[in-house]
Amino acid sequence: MGNKKSPYELPDRLKPVLEKAKKLEWITIIYLSTVILLMYVVMGASQAMKTAWLEDALSLLPGISFLIATRIYDKAPNTKFPYGYHRVYSIAFLTGAVALFSIGMYLCIDSTLALVMKERPTIGSTVIFDKQIWMGWLMILALMYSSLPAMLLGYKKMPLSKKLHNKILFTDAQTQKADYMTAFAAMIGILGVGAGFWWADAAAALFISVSVIKDGYHNLVEAIKDLMDRRPVHVTDPTHDELVEKIAQEVAQWDWVKDSEVRFREHGQVYFGEIYVIPKQKEISSVAIEQGIAKVKKLHWKIYDLTVMPVSSLKAYRF
Repeated sequence: MGNKKSPYELPDRLKPVLEKAKKLEWITIIYLSTVILLMYVVMGASQAMKTAWLEDALSLLPGISFLIATRIYDKAPNTKFPYGYHRVYSIAFLTGAVALFSIGMYLCIDSTLALVMKERPTIGSTVIFDKQIWMGWLMILALMYSSLPAMLLGYKKMPLSKKLHNKILFTDAQTQKADYMTAFAAMIGILGVGAGFWWADAAAALFISVSVIKDGYHNLVEAIKDLMDRRPVHVTDPTHDELVEKIAQEVAQWDWVKDSEVRFREHGQVYFGEIYVIPKQKEISSVAIEQGIAKVKKLHWKIYDLTVMPVSSLKAYRF
């Protein structure tokens, strides 16, 4: 049973979307690897550059997690995992959020200590082609390289994440879209040091770390809520997905149903749920239930698995 192909796959129209997302993530990983190397070479003693470098290194996690998850999520259910492997996306989302929040806290403490202890960074010069060049200019060029292509990749991933209902891909895209803020803050810090304001570097690093903490905390909360089986929400915001209401309306039209209650939860990209119904008659055929399940699944590809349960009262299932 473990080698059986999963009966549930993305619809044909979304398979190219997933492949494009995977390709963009590979490009992102290769690009970020060059950014991390370049930033390390030029960062010197700058606290802001160190913070930006660590953030760029951390930016590898979502892409790597996404690519690993795409190799697992559609494995067939088996005796050990009868509900399938779809929640691997939720686990990847949680892992990235914990890492982001943890590094953000570390950077915040490190930057605060640098300010309190009045550490004065020095940005020296180097000789290139027999010309002496201030390292600050090289740092700024490296920061531009770390942000502009990242923004473009983020914009390209954003619509794909919405189509796939993939939160880790959306978070990755959103973070890269906002990379210009990190680069801009670090540039101000470097220019501040060059102008004689020793505290500008650590202040810029502190600003970046607070931004990292904010994103990490938000993602951590959202990931935990998903794992606690909250009602499905949109990828772009925490508002309820109207698909659940659409399912409820579909069930209400079944001619053998007197009353009903619908409950769904997210498992990565897809939804699991239960439909509790009070039938009009004491006996209902299994054919009617199977036909109802088939109708609901036709509403959207995200509806992965559901159970229709006849009950005598909805009191225990209605909130």
